[in-house]
Amino acid sequence: MAEGEGAGFARKVTLGFFTLLLIAGIAVYWIWGVLYGTWNPLEQGNMGIYTIYVPLVGFGIIGILLYRRTPQTA
Repeated sequence: MAEGEGAGFARKVTLGFFTLLLIAGIAVYWIWGVLYGTWNPLEQGNMGIYTIYVPLVGFGIIGILLYRRTPQTA
């Protein structure tokens, strides 16, 4: 059963990493909005922020959804 305990720890670390990605994406967007005084990334001059925060938030959400529960064994 030591193998199962190690796998559980690895899942928790991975979940923590994906949570960190989500938090980082939200923080980047928030800091960008405060520094540049605009919250609309759809404007022509603000499109570059998508390159940073969309992958961070996207991978964070997908990873959290995949790793939030332990797999069921038969």
